[in-house]
Amino acid sequence: MPILVTKSDGSKQAFQKDKIIDTCLRMGATREVAEGVAERIERRIYDGIDSKRILGMIFRQLGRYNPTVKHHIDLRMALAMMEPKPDFEQYVRELLKQQGYQVTPNMILRGKCVEHEIDAIAKKDEKTYIVEVKHHSNHHTLSGLDVDRISRATFEDITEGFELGLNSIKVDKAMIVCNVKISDHAKRYADCRKIEHIGWRYPPNRGIDRMIEEKKLYPISYLKNLDPANMRKLTGGGVLLLKQLVESSPETLGEKTRIPSKRIKAIQQQARMILSDGY
Repeated sequence: MPILVTKSDGSKQAFQKDKIIDTCLRMGATREVAEGVAERIERRIYDGIDSKRILGMIFRQLGRYNPTVKHHIDLRMALAMMEPKPDFEQYVRELLKQQGYQVTPNMILRGKCVEHEIDAIAKKDEKTYIVEVKHHSNHHTLSGLDVDRISRATFEDITEGFELGLNSIKVDKAMIVCNVKISDHAKRYADCRKIEHIGWRYPPNRGIDRMIEEKKLYPISYLKNLDPANMRKLTGGGVLLLKQLVESSPETLGEKTRIPSKRIKAIQQQARMILSDGY
């Protein structure tokens, strides 16, 4: 009989060793290290074990190979910790820019029926997208069908508005970007209705997690020991990414955030260790 793992929502699923390996690889481990960690965890688990406990085991095991692991938290959780507005919206726009999109933020477009506030307009490969950014503070939530229905209705009204000369942007598709997994129902609807999804591990090998990890575009919430007050000060000063954090001088950050220089240097050191992470 397979060993069952209890997920955060109380449901159970069979333990999958490959998931441990994938998590380790996403955190920068080599294949050899990832497989070794997975084997040790497989020997220690028991029926009904909590998925959060398994994640803690992964962090402890990886810490034996690379001490910098102690400085960051799970990426999925880090995204959930971000403020939806304006931080996560700005963060998503930066991710899209890094993927080669030309991005225009916060536009109001007139449709046939009403005006619509759009989180972003993104252009790439001669296609124009209206972008809806959705953030969930519970990273185990699924992005469902209702989000897609609203996005489709917005797309149709804006498209009809363009045809009537009420706005000047010809939109080709709607795009929804979120920090969680996409429900199967929403995926089917999106495939049918010209909606492009970017979510956690979706599309396969092109999800928001892959976009972040390939270029190390980690949010500052990825830092394990960054307290909420200093996080708000940094984001208020326009610092959303670890890369932005390390590229700024302590003096400049101090002026923007009023965080003491000693604390800024400590935060920057942790960020540098994560960005230079290697096994």
